[in-house]
Amino acid sequence: MDFNRDKVVLLFYKDFERDYYFKNDRYIKRVIRPVYHLFTKGQKVSGFFVWYQLLIKALRQQGCVVRLNDYALARRNPGYPVGLVGYPDLLNDWNLANPAILGPSLFDHPAQAPALLSDERYKYYIVTCQWMKDVFAPYYGDQCILWHAGIDVGEWEDTRLHPKSVDVLIYDKVRWRRDHYEQSLISPMLKYLSDKGLSYSILRYGQYDHQTYRSALSKSRSMIFLCEHETQGMAYQEALASNVPILAWDQGFWLDPAREKYSPDPVIASSVPYFSPECGLRFLGIADFCVAFEKFWSGIGRY
Repeated sequence: MDFNRDKVVLLFYKDFERDYYFKNDRYIKRVIRPVYHLFTKGQKVSGFFVWYQLLIKALRQQGCVVRLNDYALARRNPGYPVGLVGYPDLLNDWNLANPAILGPSLFDHPAQAPALLSDERYKYYIVTCQWMKDVFAPYYGDQCILWHAGIDVGEWEDTRLHPKSVDVLIYDKVRWRRDHYEQSLISPMLKYLSDKGLSYSILRYGQYDHQTYRSALSKSRSMIFLCEHETQGMAYQEALASNVPILAWDQGFWLDPAREKYSPDPVIASSVPYFSPECGLRFLGIADFCVAFEKFWSGIGRY
């Protein structure tokens, strides 16, 4: 193969797998998972795999030849750079000498692998937003770089002129302390919308497919985005690509319960790390939701 560093890209990906019920049952799940997905709705791939697919699509649209998990080719060309995307299992048996760019993904916090980049093969570690870089850079320094996934605006087309039958699409990705936020945030918010006479529909994260989401966006005048934090937030960016303005719950901190294992101090984070006044508005919690929504709804046509 005639290598051209501007045109040939070697990428490697390994998804998260573990045994649940007995040793090596992950191999059985590999076989039955595709069959299961044929008969069920809901998210069928991880967010990191979506990122990986978008990267491949963008590179190929730029005329690149992308080789996926081609260990033999990389081994025959040990000086040629590679990209490693996915989960930490990818690194467990990584024995190739190629210089590598890592991420995004792999680790939730750099304390999980503080000496990762002391391996001379590993040149850069990718993170997808600034708040993540603020977390990783103290460990990885200038080798920590930003690179976000692209959103395909051909697939997620402008829906502003489509007939709208739903005032507010509520995208619900609340993951932790679910009972608490059901009572303190979601239920009061739904009551407020009902009292105003506004129609709404709800999509729960993991319980829809892309076709369902595209259809929901097409029918919706606006979206309320509920998520504790995002490292990029492709779902809300797909809504923005569809020209659906967003009111985002952006409480300001990394709320993953695992945080305490890595950092004794609160970690500043965002649910909408790529956002501007043209996209919509943010609110901190139920205390300022009503004021934020009134301002958001009154200017719905200008976002």
